[in-house]
Amino acid sequence: MAGYDFRAIEKKWQRYWEDHKTFRTPREVDPAKRKFYVLDMFPYPSGVGLHVGHPLGYIATDIVARYKRMRGFNVLHPMGFDAFGLPAEQYAVEHGVHPRITTERNIANMLRQLKDIGLSYDWDRVLSTTDPDYYKWTQWIFLQIFNSYFDEEAQQARPIAHLIEKLRKEDPDWDRRTPKEQEDILQQYRLAYIAEVPVNWCPALGTVLANEEVTNEGRSERGNYPVYKRPLRQWMMRITAYADRLEKDLDLVDWPEPIKLMQRNWIGRSEGAEIDFPVDGREERIRVFTTRPDTIFGATYMVLAPEHPLVDALVPEAWPEGTKPAWTGGAATPKEAVEAYRRQTEAKSDVERQIESREKTGVFTGAWAVNPATGRRIPVFIADYVLMGYGTGAIMAVPGQDERDWEFAEAFDLPIIRTVQPPEGFEGKAYTGDGPAINSGFLDGLSVAEAKRKIIAWLEETGYGRATVTYKLRDWLFSRQRYWGEPFPILYAPDGRVVPVDEKDLPVTLPEMDDFRPAASDDPNAPPRPPLSRAPESWRFVEIDGVR
Repeated sequence: MAGYDFRAIEKKWQRYWEDHKTFRTPREVDPAKRKFYVLDMFPYPSGVGLHVGHPLGYIATDIVARYKRMRGFNVLHPMGFDAFGLPAEQYAVEHGVHPRITTERNIANMLRQLKDIGLSYDWDRVLSTTDPDYYKWTQWIFLQIFNSYFDEEAQQARPIAHLIEKLRKEDPDWDRRTPKEQEDILQQYRLAYIAEVPVNWCPALGTVLANEEVTNEGRSERGNYPVYKRPLRQWMMRITAYADRLEKDLDLVDWPEPIKLMQRNWIGRSEGAEIDFPVDGREERIRVFTTRPDTIFGATYMVLAPEHPLVDALVPEAWPEGTKPAWTGGAATPKEAVEAYRRQTEAKSDVERQIESREKTGVFTGAWAVNPATGRRIPVFIADYVLMGYGTGAIMAVPGQDERDWEFAEAFDLPIIRTVQPPEGFEGKAYTGDGPAINSGFLDGLSVAEAKRKIIAWLEETGYGRATVTYKLRDWLFSRQRYWGEPFPILYAPDGRVVPVDEKDLPVTLPEMDDFRPAASDDPNAPPRPPLSRAPESWRFVEIDGVR
Protein backbone atom coordinates (compact mmCIF):
# COMPACT_ATOMS: atom_id res chain seq x y z
CA MET A 1 0.00 0.00 0.00
CA ALA A 2 3.04 2.27 -0.03
CA GLY A 3 2.12 3.45 -3.53
CA TYR A 4 -1.47 4.34 -2.62
CA ASP A 5 -1.73 8.14 -2.78
CA PHE A 6 -4.93 8.43 -0.76
CA ARG A 7 -4.86 12.23 -0.72
CA ALA A 8 -4.86 12.51 -4.52
CA ILE A 9 -7.44 9.72 -4.99
CA GLU A 10 -9.82 11.08 -2.33
CA LYS A 11 -9.57 14.64 -3.69
CA LYS A 12 -10.26 13.38 -7.21
CA TRP A 13 -13.48 11.64 -6.24
CA GLN A 14 -14.59 14.38 -3.87
CA ARG A 15 -14.24 16.89 -6.74
CA TYR A 16 -16.21 14.53 -8.99
CA TRP A 17 -18.99 14.17 -6.43
CA GLU A 18 -19.18 17.93 -5.96
CA ASP A 19 -19.03 18.80 -9.70
CA HIS A 20 -21.67 16.20 -10.60
CA LYS A 21 -23.78 16.69 -7.45
CA THR A 22 -23.71 12.94 -6.99
CA PHE A 23 -25.59 12.95 -3.68
CA ARG A 24 -28.09 15.70 -4.45
CA THR A 25 -31.72 14.73 -3.99
CA PRO A 26 -33.51 16.04 -7.11
CA ARG A 27 -36.43 18.42 -6.73
CA GLU A 28 -38.55 16.16 -8.92
CA VAL A 29 -38.17 12.61 -7.65
CA ASP A 30 -39.40 9.41 -9.22
CA PRO A 31 -42.64 8.67 -7.32
CA ALA A 32 -42.27 4.98 -8.12
CA LYS A 33 -39.22 4.83 -5.84
CA ARG A 34 -39.58 4.56 -2.06
CA LYS A 35 -38.40 7.49 0.04
CA PHE A 36 -35.75 7.28 2.76
CA TYR A 37 -34.79 10.18 5.04
CA VAL A 38 -31.47 10.05 6.91
CA LEU A 39 -31.09 12.91 9.40
CA ASP A 40 -28.04 13.36 11.59
CA MET A 41 -27.93 15.40 14.77
CA PHE A 42 -26.72 18.82 13.60
CA PRO A 43 -23.27 19.65 15.01
CA TYR A 44 -22.63 22.78 17.03
CA PRO A 45 -20.15 24.96 15.05
CA SER A 46 -17.52 25.38 17.74
CA GLY A 47 -14.15 27.02 17.16
CA VAL A 48 -12.25 23.74 17.53
CA GLY A 49 -14.10 22.09 14.63
CA LEU A 50 -15.10 18.43 14.48
CA HIS A 51 -14.08 16.01 17.20
CA VAL A 52 -13.85 12.23 16.95
CA GLY A 53 -17.46 11.78 18.11
CA HIS A 54 -18.85 13.53 15.02
CA PRO A 55 -17.59 11.09 12.36
CA LEU A 56 -18.28 8.19 14.74
CA GLY A 57 -22.00 8.81 14.25
CA TYR A 58 -21.93 10.34 10.76
CA ILE A 59 -20.04 7.45 9.14
CA ALA A 60 -22.69 5.00 10.40
CA THR A 61 -25.59 7.00 8.94
CA ASP A 62 -23.61 7.60 5.75
CA ILE A 63 -23.28 3.84 5.27
CA VAL A 64 -27.07 3.51 5.59
CA ALA A 65 -27.68 6.39 3.13
CA ARG A 66 -25.32 4.91 0.51
CA TYR A 67 -26.80 1.44 0.93
CA LYS A 68 -30.35 2.74 0.43
CA ARG A 69 -29.31 4.66 -2.69
CA MET A 70 -27.83 1.48 -4.15
CA ARG A 71 -31.11 -0.28 -3.34
CA GLY A 72 -32.98 2.26 -5.47
CA PHE A 73 -34.48 4.49 -2.76
CA ASN A 74 -34.98 8.24 -3.10
CA VAL A 75 -32.61 9.22 -0.27
CA LEU A 76 -32.64 12.64 1.42
CA HIS A 77 -29.48 13.04 3.51
CA PRO A 78 -29.00 16.70 4.50
CA MET A 79 -26.61 18.45 6.88
CA GLY A 80 -27.08 21.55 9.02
CA PHE A 81 -25.62 23.41 11.99
CA ASP A 82 -27.22 24.03 15.38
CA ALA A 83 -25.60 27.44 15.54
CA PHE A 84 -27.43 29.56 18.13
CA GLY A 85 -26.57 29.30 21.81
CA LEU A 86 -24.47 30.19 24.80
CA PRO A 87 -21.05 28.81 23.69
CA ALA A 88 -21.02 30.84 20.44
CA GLU A 89 -22.08 34.01 22.22
CA GLN A 90 -19.63 33.54 25.07
CA TYR A 91 -16.79 32.88 22.62
CA ALA A 92 -17.72 36.07 20.77
CA VAL A 93 -17.84 38.04 24.03
CA GLU A 94 -14.41 36.76 25.08
CA HIS A 95 -12.84 37.62 21.70
CA GLY A 96 -14.71 40.85 20.98
CA VAL A 97 -16.21 39.56 17.72
CA HIS A 98 -19.88 39.43 16.71
CA PRO A 99 -21.26 35.87 17.12
CA ARG A 100 -22.49 35.86 13.51
CA ILE A 101 -18.91 36.29 12.27
CA THR A 102 -17.46 33.54 14.46
CA THR A 103 -20.39 31.23 13.73
CA GLU A 104 -20.07 31.60 9.94
CA ARG A 105 -16.30 31.11 10.16
CA ASN A 106 -16.71 27.95 12.22
CA ILE A 107 -19.36 26.59 9.86
CA ALA A 108 -17.06 27.08 6.87
CA ASN A 109 -14.31 25.18 8.66
CA MET A 110 -16.58 22.30 9.62
CA LEU A 111 -18.02 22.06 6.11
CA ARG A 112 -14.47 21.65 4.83
CA GLN A 113 -13.83 18.90 7.37
CA LEU A 114 -17.08 17.08 6.58
CA LYS A 115 -16.30 17.12 2.86
CA ASP A 116 -12.75 15.89 3.52
CA ILE A 117 -14.23 12.85 5.27
CA GLY A 118 -16.16 12.11 2.06
CA LEU A 119 -19.65 11.95 3.55
CA SER A 120 -22.51 11.72 1.06
CA TYR A 121 -24.61 14.68 2.15
CA ASP A 122 -26.81 16.71 -0.16
CA TRP A 123 -24.61 19.81 -0.02
CA ASP A 124 -27.26 21.94 -1.75
CA ARG A 125 -29.43 21.58 1.34
CA VAL A 126 -26.98 22.74 4.00
CA LEU A 127 -28.64 25.05 6.52
CA SER A 128 -27.92 26.84 9.77
CA THR A 129 -30.41 27.38 12.57
CA THR A 130 -29.32 31.04 12.51
CA ASP A 131 -30.82 31.51 9.01
CA PRO A 132 -33.98 33.64 9.25
CA ASP A 133 -35.60 31.44 6.59
CA TYR A 134 -35.06 28.50 8.95
CA TYR A 135 -36.03 30.03 12.29
CA LYS A 136 -39.12 31.55 10.70
CA TRP A 137 -40.48 28.02 11.00
CA THR A 138 -39.31 27.42 14.57
CA GLN A 139 -41.15 30.64 15.44
CA TRP A 140 -44.19 29.38 13.51
CA ILE A 141 -44.07 26.13 15.50
CA PHE A 142 -43.89 28.16 18.74
CA LEU A 143 -47.05 30.04 17.74
CA GLN A 144 -48.90 26.77 17.10
CA ILE A 145 -47.94 25.61 20.58
CA PHE A 146 -48.78 28.96 22.19
CA ASN A 147 -52.19 28.96 20.50
CA SER A 148 -53.04 25.44 21.70
CA TYR A 149 -54.16 23.74 24.89
CA PHE A 150 -54.32 20.10 25.96
CA ASP A 151 -57.82 18.62 25.72
CA GLU A 152 -58.04 16.06 28.56
CA GLU A 153 -60.96 14.20 26.96
CA ALA A 154 -59.40 13.96 23.51
CA GLN A 155 -55.90 13.50 25.00
CA GLN A 156 -54.41 15.81 22.39
CA ALA A 157 -53.74 19.45 21.65
CA ARG A 158 -56.54 21.59 20.25
CA PRO A 159 -56.67 25.25 19.14
CA ILE A 160 -57.06 27.74 21.98
CA ALA A 161 -60.06 29.16 20.09
CA HIS A 162 -61.99 25.97 21.00
CA LEU A 163 -61.19 26.55 24.67
CA ILE A 164 -62.34 30.17 24.45
CA GLU A 165 -65.71 29.02 23.10
CA LYS A 166 -65.95 26.48 25.90
CA LEU A 167 -65.13 29.09 28.55
CA ARG A 168 -67.61 31.50 27.02
CA LYS A 169 -70.38 28.91 27.47
CA GLU A 170 -69.33 27.95 31.01
CA ASP A 171 -68.54 31.45 32.32
CA PRO A 172 -71.39 33.97 31.94
CA ASP A 173 -68.94 36.79 32.77
CA TRP A 174 -66.36 35.83 30.14
CA ASP A 175 -67.25 38.55 27.65
CA ARG A 176 -67.38 41.14 30.43
CA ARG A 177 -63.82 40.38 31.47
CA THR A 178 -61.03 42.63 30.25
CA PRO A 179 -58.66 41.23 27.59
CA LYS A 180 -55.97 41.05 30.31
CA GLU A 181 -58.25 39.04 32.62
CA GLN A 182 -59.12 36.67 29.79
CA GLU A 183 -55.47 36.16 28.88
CA ASP A 184 -54.54 35.49 32.52
CA ILE A 185 -57.05 32.63 32.49
CA LEU A 186 -55.83 31.29 29.14
CA GLN A 187 -52.24 31.30 30.43
CA GLN A 188 -53.29 28.51 32.78
CA TYR A 189 -54.04 26.31 29.75
CA ARG A 190 -51.70 27.35 26.93
CA LEU A 191 -49.05 24.78 26.04
CA ALA A 192 -46.48 27.60 25.99
CA TYR A 193 -46.84 30.01 28.88
CA ILE A 194 -44.95 32.36 31.20
CA ALA A 195 -44.41 31.49 34.87
CA GLU A 196 -42.20 32.57 37.73
CA VAL A 197 -40.12 29.51 38.58
CA PRO A 198 -36.86 28.73 40.41
CA VAL A 199 -34.06 28.69 37.83
CA ASN A 200 -30.30 28.28 37.65
CA TRP A 201 -29.17 31.90 37.50
CA CYS A 202 -25.55 32.63 36.61
CA PRO A 203 -24.92 36.35 37.22
CA ALA A 204 -21.40 36.19 35.75
CA LEU A 205 -22.81 34.96 32.44
CA GLY A 206 -25.98 37.04 32.78
CA THR A 207 -28.26 34.15 31.87
CA VAL A 208 -30.35 31.23 33.04
CA LEU A 209 -28.74 27.81 32.59
CA ALA A 210 -30.29 24.41 31.99
CA ASN A 211 -29.60 21.73 34.61
CA GLU A 212 -27.30 20.06 32.08
CA GLU A 213 -25.19 23.23 31.94
CA VAL A 214 -24.55 23.23 35.71
CA THR A 215 -21.86 21.02 37.26
CA ASN A 216 -22.41 18.91 40.37
CA GLU A 217 -20.44 21.57 42.25
CA GLY A 218 -23.10 24.18 41.40
CA ARG A 219 -21.01 26.06 38.82
CA SER A 220 -21.48 26.85 35.15
CA GLU A 221 -20.09 24.32 32.70
CA ARG A 222 -19.00 27.28 30.57
CA GLY A 223 -16.52 29.42 32.52
CA ASN A 224 -16.88 27.65 35.90
CA TYR A 225 -18.85 30.55 37.43
CA PRO A 226 -21.09 30.19 40.52
CA VAL A 227 -24.76 29.41 39.82
CA TYR A 228 -27.64 30.33 42.15
CA LYS A 229 -31.27 29.31 42.47
CA ARG A 230 -33.64 32.25 42.15
CA PRO A 231 -37.20 32.79 40.89
CA LEU A 232 -37.53 34.44 37.47
CA ARG A 233 -40.33 34.84 34.93
CA GLN A 234 -39.60 32.36 32.15
CA TRP A 235 -41.22 30.78 29.13
CA MET A 236 -42.36 27.23 29.88
CA MET A 237 -43.65 24.30 27.82
CA ARG A 238 -46.55 22.40 29.41
CA ILE A 239 -45.15 18.93 28.72
CA THR A 240 -46.66 17.60 31.96
CA ALA A 241 -50.05 17.62 30.24
CA TYR A 242 -48.76 14.72 28.15
CA ALA A 243 -47.37 12.67 31.07
CA ASP A 244 -49.95 9.86 30.89
CA ARG A 245 -49.76 9.68 27.11
CA LEU A 246 -45.96 9.61 27.20
CA GLU A 247 -46.02 6.64 29.57
CA LYS A 248 -48.81 4.71 27.83
CA ASP A 249 -47.37 5.25 24.36
CA LEU A 250 -44.10 3.60 25.39
CA ASP A 251 -45.99 0.35 24.70
CA LEU A 252 -46.26 1.39 21.05
CA VAL A 253 -42.53 1.76 20.35
CA ASP A 254 -40.09 -1.04 19.60
CA TRP A 255 -37.42 -0.06 22.13
CA PRO A 256 -35.33 -2.22 24.49
CA GLU A 257 -37.00 -2.64 27.87
CA PRO A 258 -34.13 -0.93 29.80
CA ILE A 259 -34.66 2.21 27.68
CA LYS A 260 -38.41 2.12 28.33
CA LEU A 261 -37.72 1.75 32.05
CA MET A 262 -35.47 4.82 31.97
CA GLN A 263 -38.26 6.77 30.27
CA ARG A 264 -40.84 5.61 32.81
CA ASN A 265 -38.53 6.63 35.66
CA TRP A 266 -38.02 10.03 33.99
CA ILE A 267 -41.80 10.51 33.78
CA GLY A 268 -42.02 9.25 37.37
CA ARG A 269 -45.74 8.55 37.75
CA SER A 270 -46.74 8.29 41.43
CA GLU A 271 -50.17 7.51 42.88
CA GLY A 272 -50.98 8.92 46.29
CA ALA A 273 -52.84 11.75 47.95
CA GLU A 274 -52.71 15.50 48.38
CA ILE A 275 -53.21 16.47 52.02
CA ASP A 276 -53.84 19.95 53.41
CA PHE A 277 -52.27 20.76 56.80
CA PRO A 278 -53.81 23.86 58.43
CA VAL A 279 -51.30 26.44 59.68
CA ASP A 280 -51.85 26.98 63.40
CA GLY A 281 -53.50 30.32 64.09
CA ARG A 282 -53.72 31.30 60.41
CA GLU A 283 -56.00 30.73 57.42
CA GLU A 284 -53.31 29.24 55.16
CA ARG A 285 -52.97 25.52 54.54
CA ILE A 286 -49.81 23.69 53.50
CA ARG A 287 -50.53 21.17 50.76
CA VAL A 288 -48.31 18.10 50.45
CA PHE A 289 -48.28 15.16 48.07
CA THR A 290 -47.42 11.75 49.50
CA THR A 291 -47.44 8.21 48.19
CA ARG A 292 -47.88 7.06 51.81
CA PRO A 293 -50.96 8.85 53.18
CA ASP A 294 -51.37 5.86 55.53
CA THR A 295 -48.42 7.17 57.59
CA ILE A 296 -50.03 10.54 58.41
CA PHE A 297 -50.37 9.64 62.11
CA GLY A 298 -46.55 9.58 62.26
CA ALA A 299 -46.07 13.03 60.71
CA THR A 300 -44.23 14.91 63.48
CA TYR A 301 -42.98 17.91 61.50
CA MET A 302 -43.21 19.45 58.03
CA VAL A 303 -40.56 20.62 55.60
CA LEU A 304 -40.93 23.21 52.85
CA ALA A 305 -38.48 23.88 50.05
CA PRO A 306 -36.63 27.13 50.81
CA GLU A 307 -38.14 28.59 47.60
CA HIS A 308 -41.73 27.71 48.57
CA PRO A 309 -44.00 30.77 48.07
CA LEU A 310 -45.67 30.28 51.47
CA VAL A 311 -42.46 30.65 53.47
CA ASP A 312 -42.39 34.46 53.64
CA ALA A 313 -46.02 34.59 54.77
CA LEU A 314 -45.44 32.06 57.54
CA VAL A 315 -42.37 33.59 59.20
CA PRO A 316 -43.23 35.49 62.43
CA GLU A 317 -41.25 38.39 63.89
CA ALA A 318 -39.87 36.42 66.84
CA TRP A 319 -39.19 32.81 67.80
CA PRO A 320 -42.34 31.30 69.32
CA GLU A 321 -42.46 29.48 72.62
CA GLY A 322 -41.22 25.90 72.27
CA THR A 323 -38.46 26.70 69.78
CA LYS A 324 -35.38 24.57 70.45
CA PRO A 325 -31.92 26.16 70.05
CA ALA A 326 -30.95 23.54 67.43
CA TRP A 327 -33.81 24.72 65.20
CA THR A 328 -32.71 28.37 64.84
CA GLY A 329 -29.41 28.07 62.97
CA GLY A 330 -28.01 30.50 65.52
CA ALA A 331 -30.16 33.37 64.21
CA ALA A 332 -31.84 35.93 66.46
CA THR A 333 -35.15 35.86 64.54
CA PRO A 334 -36.97 33.48 62.17
CA LYS A 335 -36.58 35.95 59.31
CA GLU A 336 -32.80 36.10 59.74
CA ALA A 337 -32.60 32.30 59.95
CA VAL A 338 -34.67 31.79 56.77
CA GLU A 339 -32.76 34.44 54.80
CA ALA A 340 -29.37 32.98 55.78
CA TYR A 341 -30.45 29.45 54.94
CA ARG A 342 -31.85 30.53 51.57
CA ARG A 343 -28.50 32.13 50.71
CA GLN A 344 -26.76 28.83 51.47
CA THR A 345 -29.24 26.89 49.34
CA GLU A 346 -28.96 29.21 46.34
CA ALA A 347 -25.37 28.09 45.82
CA LYS A 348 -26.32 24.39 45.59
CA SER A 349 -27.49 22.47 42.54
CA ASP A 350 -30.56 20.24 42.67
CA VAL A 351 -28.27 17.24 42.28
CA GLU A 352 -26.19 18.28 45.28
CA ARG A 353 -29.32 18.88 47.37
CA GLN A 354 -30.53 15.33 46.68
CA ILE A 355 -27.36 13.46 47.67
CA GLU A 356 -28.51 10.92 50.24
CA SER A 357 -25.25 10.89 52.22
CA ARG A 358 -25.24 14.64 52.87
CA GLU A 359 -25.66 15.94 56.39
CA LYS A 360 -29.25 17.08 56.85
CA THR A 361 -29.58 20.85 57.35
CA GLY A 362 -32.51 23.20 57.81
CA VAL A 363 -34.10 25.87 60.01
CA PHE A 364 -37.42 26.31 61.76
CA THR A 365 -39.68 28.89 60.09
CA GLY A 366 -41.29 29.86 63.39
CA ALA A 367 -44.65 28.53 62.17
CA TRP A 368 -46.62 25.50 63.32
CA ALA A 369 -49.02 23.34 61.34
CA VAL A 370 -51.74 21.05 62.65
CA ASN A 371 -51.71 17.36 61.75
CA PRO A 372 -55.33 16.83 60.64
CA ALA A 373 -55.32 13.18 61.72
CA THR A 374 -54.01 13.72 65.27
CA GLY A 375 -54.84 17.37 65.97
CA ARG A 376 -51.28 17.87 67.25
CA ARG A 377 -49.21 20.96 66.44
CA ILE A 378 -46.06 20.16 64.44
CA PRO A 379 -43.19 22.56 63.55
CA VAL A 380 -42.64 23.73 59.97
CA PHE A 381 -39.03 23.76 58.72
CA ILE A 382 -37.32 24.66 55.49
CA ALA A 383 -34.61 22.28 54.25
CA ASP A 384 -32.71 21.92 51.00
CA TYR A 385 -33.49 18.22 50.56
CA VAL A 386 -37.04 19.23 49.58
CA LEU A 387 -37.24 20.63 46.04
CA MET A 388 -39.86 23.06 44.77
CA GLY A 389 -39.81 21.22 41.45
CA TYR A 390 -41.25 17.96 42.76
CA GLY A 391 -44.70 17.36 44.23
CA THR A 392 -45.91 20.53 45.93
CA GLY A 393 -42.54 21.64 47.29
CA ALA A 394 -43.61 20.57 50.79
CA ILE A 395 -43.63 17.27 52.68
CA MET A 396 -45.18 15.82 55.78
CA ALA A 397 -42.18 14.28 57.51
CA VAL A 398 -42.69 10.77 58.88
CA PRO A 399 -39.31 9.77 60.34
CA GLY A 400 -40.52 6.33 61.39
CA GLN A 401 -41.07 5.35 57.75
CA ASP A 402 -38.56 7.47 55.81
CA GLU A 403 -34.76 7.38 56.14
CA ARG A 404 -34.13 11.04 55.26
CA ASP A 405 -36.85 12.17 57.65
CA TRP A 406 -35.33 9.96 60.37
CA GLU A 407 -31.88 11.54 59.89
CA PHE A 408 -33.41 15.04 59.98
CA ALA A 409 -35.42 14.20 63.11
CA GLU A 410 -32.29 12.94 64.88
CA ALA A 411 -30.33 16.06 63.88
CA PHE A 412 -33.05 18.43 65.16
CA ASP A 413 -34.36 16.48 68.16
CA LEU A 414 -37.82 15.83 66.68
CA PRO A 415 -40.28 13.07 67.71
CA ILE A 416 -40.21 9.73 65.87
CA ILE A 417 -43.43 7.67 65.77
CA ARG A 418 -43.62 4.36 63.91
CA THR A 419 -46.84 3.79 61.99
CA VAL A 420 -46.00 0.40 60.46
CA GLN A 421 -44.96 -2.55 62.61
CA PRO A 422 -41.50 -3.80 61.55
CA PRO A 423 -40.96 -7.57 61.45
CA GLU A 424 -39.65 -9.30 64.55
CA GLY A 425 -35.91 -8.82 64.95
CA PHE A 426 -35.78 -5.59 62.91
CA GLU A 427 -32.98 -3.44 64.34
CA GLY A 428 -32.81 -0.63 61.80
CA LYS A 429 -34.06 2.91 62.01
CA ALA A 430 -36.76 3.91 59.52
CA TYR A 431 -38.82 0.95 58.32
CA THR A 432 -40.06 1.26 54.73
CA GLY A 433 -41.60 -2.18 54.21
CA ASP A 434 -45.12 -3.60 54.59
CA GLY A 435 -46.74 -4.57 57.83
CA PRO A 436 -49.77 -3.81 60.02
CA ALA A 437 -50.48 -0.20 60.91
CA ILE A 438 -49.69 0.84 64.50
CA ASN A 439 -50.08 4.12 66.43
CA SER A 440 -52.56 5.11 63.71
CA GLY A 441 -55.97 5.29 65.34
CA PHE A 442 -58.69 3.83 63.12
CA LEU A 443 -56.03 2.42 60.73
CA ASP A 444 -54.41 0.13 63.32
CA GLY A 445 -54.05 -3.45 62.17
CA LEU A 446 -54.58 -2.73 58.46
CA SER A 447 -52.02 -3.55 55.76
CA VAL A 448 -50.36 -0.65 53.93
CA ALA A 449 -52.68 -1.02 50.90
CA GLU A 450 -55.82 -1.23 53.06
CA ALA A 451 -54.70 1.70 55.22
CA LYS A 452 -54.08 3.84 52.11
CA ARG A 453 -57.60 3.24 50.82
CA LYS A 454 -59.19 3.97 54.21
CA ILE A 455 -57.22 7.16 54.95
CA ILE A 456 -57.87 8.58 51.45
CA ALA A 457 -61.60 8.02 51.96
CA TRP A 458 -61.33 9.81 55.32
CA LEU A 459 -59.37 12.72 53.83
CA GLU A 460 -61.94 13.21 51.08
CA GLU A 461 -64.84 12.93 53.53
CA THR A 462 -63.34 15.51 55.92
CA GLY A 463 -62.09 17.88 53.20
CA TYR A 464 -58.42 17.54 54.16
CA GLY A 465 -57.28 15.86 50.96
CA ARG A 466 -57.94 13.71 47.92
CA ALA A 467 -56.46 10.89 45.88
CA THR A 468 -54.25 12.15 43.06
CA VAL A 469 -51.44 11.29 40.68
CA THR A 470 -48.23 13.27 40.30
CA TYR A 471 -45.09 13.01 38.20
CA LYS A 472 -41.37 13.66 38.42
CA LEU A 473 -41.71 15.10 34.93
CA ARG A 474 -41.68 18.90 35.01
CA ASP A 475 -42.71 21.51 32.49
CA TRP A 476 -39.81 22.45 30.27
CA LEU A 477 -38.14 25.83 30.74
CA PHE A 478 -36.82 27.06 27.40
CA SER A 479 -36.04 30.77 27.59
CA ARG A 480 -32.65 32.44 28.04
CA GLN A 481 -31.45 36.00 28.74
CA ARG A 482 -29.09 36.03 25.72
CA TYR A 483 -28.73 37.82 22.40
CA TRP A 484 -27.62 34.94 20.17
CA GLY A 485 -30.87 33.01 19.72
CA GLU A 486 -34.08 33.29 17.73
CA PRO A 487 -36.43 35.88 19.30
CA PHE A 488 -39.79 34.81 20.68
CA PRO A 489 -42.53 35.96 18.26
CA ILE A 490 -44.38 37.67 21.12
CA LEU A 491 -45.43 41.25 21.86
CA TYR A 492 -46.40 42.73 25.22
CA ALA A 493 -49.39 45.07 25.30
CA PRO A 494 -49.45 48.18 27.55
CA ASP A 495 -51.75 46.29 29.97
CA GLY A 496 -49.21 43.45 30.27
CA ARG A 497 -51.01 41.02 27.96
CA VAL A 498 -48.96 38.54 25.96
CA VAL A 499 -49.83 39.01 22.26
CA PRO A 500 -48.56 36.63 19.54
CA VAL A 501 -47.02 38.11 16.39
CA ASP A 502 -49.14 37.53 13.30
CA GLU A 503 -47.86 34.59 11.25
CA LYS A 504 -47.62 36.79 8.15
CA ASP A 505 -45.05 38.96 9.95
CA LEU A 506 -42.61 36.10 10.58
CA PRO A 507 -39.72 35.84 10.95
CA VAL A 508 -39.00 38.19 13.82
CA THR A 509 -35.31 38.69 13.13
CA LEU A 510 -32.56 39.60 15.56
CA PRO A 511 -31.69 43.31 15.64
CA GLU A 512 -28.20 44.36 14.61
CA MET A 513 -26.35 45.30 17.81
CA ASP A 514 -22.74 46.30 18.34
CA ASP A 515 -23.05 45.72 22.08
CA PHE A 516 -24.52 42.25 22.48
CA ARG A 517 -22.79 41.48 25.78
CA PRO A 518 -24.97 40.34 28.70
CA ALA A 519 -24.97 42.49 31.82
CA ALA A 520 -22.65 40.31 33.90
CA SER A 521 -22.39 40.78 37.66
CA ASP A 522 -20.81 39.30 40.77
CA ASP A 523 -24.01 40.00 42.71
CA PRO A 524 -26.33 36.93 42.81
CA ASN A 525 -29.28 39.25 43.50
CA ALA A 526 -28.60 41.60 40.58
CA PRO A 527 -31.70 41.84 38.31
CA PRO A 528 -31.43 40.28 34.85
CA ARG A 529 -30.65 42.81 32.11
CA PRO A 530 -30.82 40.89 28.83
CA PRO A 531 -29.01 42.37 25.81
CA LEU A 532 -32.24 42.72 23.80
CA SER A 533 -33.49 45.26 26.37
CA ARG A 534 -30.84 47.56 24.84
CA ALA A 535 -31.97 46.96 21.25
CA PRO A 536 -33.04 49.99 19.17
CA GLU A 537 -36.50 51.33 19.95
CA SER A 538 -37.57 50.61 16.39
CA TRP A 539 -37.12 46.91 17.19
CA ARG A 540 -38.45 46.94 20.78
CA PHE A 541 -41.66 48.84 20.05
CA VAL A 542 -44.30 48.42 17.35
CA GLU A 543 -47.59 50.22 16.79
CA ILE A 544 -50.76 48.19 16.18
CA ASP A 545 -54.10 49.90 15.63
CA GLY A 546 -52.69 53.11 17.03
CA VAL A 547 -51.42 51.45 20.23
CA ARG A 548 -47.68 51.37 20.88
